[in-house]
Amino acid sequence: MNPKALHAISYGLYVVAAHKGDKINGQIANTVFQITSKPATLGVSINKENYTHEFIKQSRSFTVNVLDKETGMVFIGRFGFKCGRDIEKFEGIGYRLSPLGNPILEEHSTAFLEVKIEKEIDMGTHTIFIGEVVDADIISDGEPLTYAYYHLVKKGKAPKAAPTYVEG
Repeated sequence: MNPKALHAISYGLYVVAAHKGDKINGQIANTVFQITSKPATLGVSINKENYTHEFIKQSRSFTVNVLDKETGMVFIGRFGFKCGRDIEKFEGIGYRLSPLGNPILEEHSTAFLEVKIEKEIDMGTHTIFIGEVVDADIISDGEPLTYAYYHLVKKGKAPKAAPTYVEG
């Protein structure tokens, strides 16, 4: 089996964010998917070792911030290759809090969706969180960043914690 064939599946690039008490955190994710339209439900796959996983488990909700195609690699690196245990990822970043307390990016984002968790599926290294979309809006008219564009044009890499990571 050639695991690189999995890279042919179309993905976007998102900042999935949540709160835990008065702290906020977020991470880059590419595995976000719509499950139904009525009611609107989404799923997201998050590595259990990621700090954001703790925040989602406790808050029972999260936001999906759809990144703009023009988002720079420094911004992506901040949310994708640094840990919120070590840095305040949202420091100096334009954001606001949703009514549920989750961060909504006001820069580098084309849209946001807020999800209230209804179900979790344990997938070994990852948890798939599934829930109803309770709020959503368009932030800008920018073009969403795809995972293919991130790899092919921006020359980005997948971190080891990503569901799409392939060794070698």
